[in-house]
Amino acid sequence: MSLKPLLTIAMLAIGAQLLAQYKQPAPDVIDKKVEALLSQMTLEEKIGQLNQYTSDRLATGPLTPNSAKYQEIKDGKVGSMLNIRGAKETRMIQEMAMQSRLKIPLLFGLDVIHGYRVTFPIPLAEAASWDMNAIESSARVAATESAASGIHWTFAPMVDIARDPRWGRVMEGAGEDTYLGSLIARARVRGFQGKGLGNLDAVMACVKHFAAYGAALAGRDYNSVDMSDRQLWEIYLPPFKAAADEGAATFMNSFNDLNGIPATGNAYLQRDILKGKWNFKGFVVSDWGSISEMIAHGFAKDNTDAARLAMLAGSDMDMEGHAYINGLAGLVRDKKVDVALIDDAVRRVLHKKFEMGLFDDPYRFSNEGREKKVLNSVANRKTAREVAEKSIVLLKNDNQLLPLSKSAKTIAVIGPLGKSSTDMKGFWSVDWENDHLVSLFEGLQNKVGKQTQLLYSQGCAIKDSSRNGFADAVATAQKADVVVMAVGEAFDMSGEAKSRSNIHLPGVQEELIKAVQATGKPVVVLVMGGRPLIFNWTADHANAILYTWWLGSEAGNAIADVLFGDYNPAGKLPMSFPRAEGQIPVFYNAKSTGRPSPDGMPAPYRSTYLDLPNTPRYAFGYGLSYTSFAFSDLKLSKSTMQANETIEISFTLKNTGRYTGEEVAQLYLQDVTASITRPVKELKDFQKVLLKPGESKTITFTVNKDKLSFYDQKMNWTAEPGEFKLMIGNSSDHILLQDKFELFN
Repeated sequence: MSLKPLLTIAMLAIGAQLLAQYKQPAPDVIDKKVEALLSQMTLEEKIGQLNQYTSDRLATGPLTPNSAKYQEIKDGKVGSMLNIRGAKETRMIQEMAMQSRLKIPLLFGLDVIHGYRVTFPIPLAEAASWDMNAIESSARVAATESAASGIHWTFAPMVDIARDPRWGRVMEGAGEDTYLGSLIARARVRGFQGKGLGNLDAVMACVKHFAAYGAALAGRDYNSVDMSDRQLWEIYLPPFKAAADEGAATFMNSFNDLNGIPATGNAYLQRDILKGKWNFKGFVVSDWGSISEMIAHGFAKDNTDAARLAMLAGSDMDMEGHAYINGLAGLVRDKKVDVALIDDAVRRVLHKKFEMGLFDDPYRFSNEGREKKVLNSVANRKTAREVAEKSIVLLKNDNQLLPLSKSAKTIAVIGPLGKSSTDMKGFWSVDWENDHLVSLFEGLQNKVGKQTQLLYSQGCAIKDSSRNGFADAVATAQKADVVVMAVGEAFDMSGEAKSRSNIHLPGVQEELIKAVQATGKPVVVLVMGGRPLIFNWTADHANAILYTWWLGSEAGNAIADVLFGDYNPAGKLPMSFPRAEGQIPVFYNAKSTGRPSPDGMPAPYRSTYLDLPNTPRYAFGYGLSYTSFAFSDLKLSKSTMQANETIEISFTLKNTGRYTGEEVAQLYLQDVTASITRPVKELKDFQKVLLKPGESKTITFTVNKDKLSFYDQKMNWTAEPGEFKLMIGNSSDHILLQDKFELFN
């Protein structure tokens, strides 16, 4: 399937009236309007613009009861509301804001993480597509639908690099790699913000969590982070910089402390880096209550002190913390906070409201007719199905068991997720009444003809230890030609505050797989979840394994498409899968150490384990296809380069199998000797290529100075002269072509 139609399909449901480019005033015109408005505002009204409350109906964090919030909106003491959705409700709340003295409109925000009315695969699953067009199309549909429901602002994308799958929020991000994560950050910002803020199919992106939240100690949510500046700048900051460069409207700071300073009160992050070196012009919102949480950190003595520290550090808006609205005015009067800092924060917020066109028409996004037309369209669900297909990773396919034959007479669906629809939505999805999430069983029903009989047995529950259903599962399997097993996590087992010390398949699910495998029937195992899981026995013994994550509204249909070969899986893992929790963190771009093990196997007086290999069970970049590919004829345009030059690297990629399919050709580089120890390999480029059987294509990568650069001992971004090793393969641990070149000054 061509990649190009995805964005076109995603746009079909929008309607011609949405596609007209919004003519946003020039920045200097907006600046003048902001200054004119700011000059009329009292201190209390200014602080109100920095105050955000949640809906009473929905809370996504600890809730502070506040019966006066709607009166405060009428009094001009609220700048934004979150968890308000729907054209009717947003209009109603906006009407309250229009009763305030200056009639400054509210911003409505919502966590639109992987789809709004139509649920898309979780972000980590989409990252497995390695397909920027697909990822952008997902965010585009989400923006179109949410904007049609009166929402102006999504708290996404999460761009935290994460190397610890115990951390539940890996499901929200793009995995372990900085280069891939940076490209995905850009794609999601483009998708959310479309042709520009103010268009009726665009929402403001919010890049989170600034910064280094993904490195929380022990994989425990909200925990401390301690790292060197080099690691911060090389690994964790680049995706944030990429999103800022793409024009992201807002940033959100993170819950964690970084090197002893809570991110919410961290001036180095917010003023020196984001608003200083990066010249970010948008505004920064706290995470839920993170300003007041600096008290629990032991960094602030009370809420007023927390407000002072957050404002000095550059946090512009207080999300459901009640710290700014209650404390900032007194701090200004006591000369502990300069009003100029508040003015700067208010300018940033007002500027976005003008960019969104809300001063022209506060209700322009709250149109019930448009909402009804746009939400849950056939085209949007089609896009969700295609993105879901692209997110599936084939981990094993012994004896080419897959794709299944559509002429199979009896198929048994076994496992606790076989008929589940709720779990397909994944965590951080938007709840809807009468939602239609396609289960695996329904997807198979939609796919097979009347000549095929579908059997079902749950076998066991997701989490408990009962084996009472094993006998029925075995009996069901014995009646079938092939068994499809659906195992994994419940939707609420990965996500915020969902850290797990044990990331093996929950409950007795792997025992169920053993029991069914013992029947001798061919078994396809589908693993569903929001993080890398451990399932070593299954990896060794199952005939075929597909990692299907949580795929959203069209999950069952997408899985059926892949099982029967209507789509050839092409996903690649964006995160390493460990063999055991004791390996964590395990990631591909580690350093050699002074006593490396060449093959990662246990060895005396080497950097290894006594009881298992260093290598992950499945490596970053890994993923199979129903077809096969050959890499050959590697050529370099030259073997040496100057710092102002480039090298062209080319090779031939050929589909040597029986099916049309996509391969992700991956380029890794290693700086062999440098003034700072460098990783054994780093992803620096990739191409996803569609080839028919027997078809070949010449793939070209360009290497420039920036791809060879790193932070030296003095934290200067530089490329040092010396030898570089280049590696090309279809995963980080399967290198098929190698060569070297040298850089000279």
